Amino acid sequence: MTMPYPAQTPAGPRACYRHPDRQTYVGCTRCGRPVCPECMVSAAVGHQCVDCVQVAAKSAPAVTTVLGGVERTGKPVVSYGLIAANVAVFLLQLSSRTVVYRLALIPAFVAAGDLYRLVTSAFVHFGIVHLLFNMYALYVLGPPLERHLGRLRFAVLYGLSALGGSVLVYLFSPINVPTAGASGAVFGLFAATLVAYRRLNLDVRWLVTLIVLNLVMTFTLPGISWQGHVGGLITGGLVAAVYVHAPRARRNLVQASASIGLLVLFVVLIAARTTALVG
Repeated sequence: MTMPYPAQTPAGPRACYRHPDRQTYVGCTRCGRPVCPECMVSAAVGHQCVDCVQVAAKSAPAVTTVLGGVERTGKPVVSYGLIAANVAVFLLQLSSRTVVYRLALIPAFVAAGDLYRLVTSAFVHFGIVHLLFNMYALYVLGPPLERHLGRLRFAVLYGLSALGGSVLVYLFSPINVPTAGASGAVFGLFAATLVAYRRLNLDVRWLVTLIVLNLVMTFTLPGISWQGHVGGLITGGLVAAVYVHAPRARRNLVQASASIGLLVLFVVLIAARTTALVG
């Protein structure tokens, strides 16, 4: 069997198949094409070109993590996507003062039919410091959880945590006070990370300290919505507990059922609160 290009020939250097202006003596050990230093990837024997490496990666079997996620070599796109969405909304806030008023969670408006505020409020922030704190926490906590749980489970966990914080705000906050921020979702990630790390037998003392400090600030500093923080914390902990302890044989069924059941509970609580306010 002959290869399209010999891995090495005595005729002298050849042009890299991706960079014709660069000469090389090295050929890919899989396909034989000449590769310059920028296009070669070290292999167990010799070097391979980037195209062969990508083909091999696609054909490799998926590796499932202990917590049910699929090991990926790519970037945590959900975490970074959420950060980008929050930053984009903040830039909209800078361009128009009405964005906060239209998207923040104001219970009276939710009762009047603006149910979307229960979701959009998780992407609105009261100032740059508020945004940076939440996005830094998401940047630190999000990628590891996304890797261990998988993208879909992580996205559901984040969304339910954000909604759980909004529901508790809707239930117990003054009806005309606006609430906003990704803090509910972030507190959900705090709790989920604690549950997941304990399942993996990792040291969680630093995380317990961090959660306690944040709860102390929540209940002592003025202007902070304890409802959003506590709602997100409880929701994230419950969802993570189901996700990481679900029996392997029925993992998907148990996780999906718990997620849908929690969403139904939120809908019932929202309906009950709306009925009480509209009366």
